[in-house]
Amino acid sequence: MSFSQDVKAEILRRKVTRPCCCTAAAYAVACFGKYFDDRGIVLQTETEGVATFAQKMYARCGISGQILRKERTAGSVVYEFSVKDPDEVRKMLTLFGHTGRETALRIKPGCFKCQQCVSHFVATAFLCCGTATDPEKGYNIEFLSTRYQLSQQLEAILAEHEFHPHRALRKGANTVYIKAGDHIEDLLTFMGAGNAAMRIMEQRMYNEMRNKTNRLSNCETANLGKSVQAAVQVQMAIRTLEDAGALETLPEPLRTTAKLRMQYPDLPLARLAEKFDPPVSKAGLSHRFKRIQQAAQRLSGAPASEGKEQHA
Repeated sequence: MSFSQDVKAEILRRKVTRPCCCTAAAYAVACFGKYFDDRGIVLQTETEGVATFAQKMYARCGISGQILRKERTAGSVVYEFSVKDPDEVRKMLTLFGHTGRETALRIKPGCFKCQQCVSHFVATAFLCCGTATDPEKGYNIEFLSTRYQLSQQLEAILAEHEFHPHRALRKGANTVYIKAGDHIEDLLTFMGAGNAAMRIMEQRMYNEMRNKTNRLSNCETANLGKSVQAAVQVQMAIRTLEDAGALETLPEPLRTTAKLRMQYPDLPLARLAEKFDPPVSKAGLSHRFKRIQQAAQRLSGAPASEGKEQHA
């Protein structure tokens, strides 16, 4: 199953115990289904469990609805939950406080009696019109609706609970979305999908560790490149002095330093410093290399360089 399907399956396993919460869940089906007016409601979904859940919530509210299984030409199946019987439609409209003839459908706050009502309303809205991106590919949760006012109000509800939503119009659909990983974790937990929230958290931790490792690796690679470049520059300076017969004119410590560098061309600075008798410090060895380079530069008439071998 996709991550979206996993989230929906987890929400469907959540128990709705209070009558007011059943009403809130049923109300979300009406608001975010295909249509909701004085003809009744229709919800179309590719998940049979979502249609069954909708029918169950309406039954608990004393309203009877039907489920139809429809096959598309492409071979896919759509499940349609509907309430169309005139008597049932009247009961539904009375329950939700609507006439069914509103020009712009708006969410009625009176349908929420407790804080859990809001949680079940948002969770059911996700069942009806939500999608969630696999955390291995990115962080994103979206609610799609053709109704502008409903999307605007849903955004306000999510903002009120500090999930930091955004809204956009995409291909004719009003989209309310959340992209920050920590806010998605909080929303999934709020909707009753704690396991999905844990998957987001684990993926975020993995990504952070991977990024940290990559940064350290890049830093080490850069330092290694600088060390190699510095060592090559010192060896070139030593060869310049040797070719000119000027190496033997240097003080004994510099001659010893040149000899050991040529003897151990690939040894890091710290390891090379240990080869001296007695051992010298990295700073002392770096200073000697700088003096050797300066001697070679004076010999060739080049301007003094600031470069020195300073990386382990």
